Amino acid sequence: MATIDDTTQAIAPEAPPPRRRLFYRHRLTTRLWHWANAATLLIMLMSGLMIFNAHPRLYWGSYGANMDRTWFEIGPTATGGHVVIARTFDLPTGGVLGRWKDQQGVERTRAFPWWSTIPSGYSLAAGRRWHLSFAWVLVALAIFYLVAGAINRHLARDLLPRRRELTWRHIWHDVKDHARLRFPTGEAATRYNILQKLSYGGVVFLLIPGIILTGLTMSPVADANFPFLLTIFGGRQSARSIHFLCAFGLVAFTIVHLTMVVLAGPINEIRSMITGWFRIEEKEEA
Repeated sequence: MATIDDTTQAIAPEAPPPRRRLFYRHRLTTRLWHWANAATLLIMLMSGLMIFNAHPRLYWGSYGANMDRTWFEIGPTATGGHVVIARTFDLPTGGVLGRWKDQQGVERTRAFPWWSTIPSGYSLAAGRRWHLSFAWVLVALAIFYLVAGAINRHLARDLLPRRRELTWRHIWHDVKDHARLRFPTGEAATRYNILQKLSYGGVVFLLIPGIILTGLTMSPVADANFPFLLTIFGGRQSARSIHFLCAFGLVAFTIVHLTMVVLAGPINEIRSMITGWFRIEEKEEA
């Protein structure tokens, strides 16, 4: 007859659940600038696409007309639309860019469709009014952010990379962690990593100033008062091309930024940018 082994085994205590606490991550000035800047850039992008529809070609140099050599253009084809880059790469757009249908089903042969522009109906004058009005808002927001960031040390404390962070080994380690969706936790989550510092710094100190300065370069009034801008950017058409590239650099940044927010936990991330408070989890020792 089989005997019953009534010996007991020691059971390890269960690990306690992570301890949660709130950390004040974003100051009010940063939060105000973030949302106001996002709305301003969206309006400027959509009104800028309307302006681009008036002449959907980009050039390098001081001059540009229909028969001049382009490096980028969007136009219609017999079956839809296409994007041509450097007169070498001809990419079909499937009826989204170059040739599309409006709200009434009428076929249009303009670069960007109605739902991506301000106003939705074609009006170069209205597009310019929207664009130039919010351009001054963008300038005011940029000055506000830089002054506030210098006073509260947000720029020096959060955006300025440390020397050890700029080593190739450190940067590559962060790239691999992000590729594997391994995001910082605990106290590390309260600080910007090197990829955030480089990308945010690129937006604040390169893309936004680049958009503002090239926008001024395309203005005849600004050229008359500051002719050195034409020299710096290599002509009005080159400035227009750089303006376009900076704008779509911001679009690319926004897509990556929103993707990271979703992957890292959208509720916690968005709440921190609305209220300032970020929830972190810490594992307690047994």
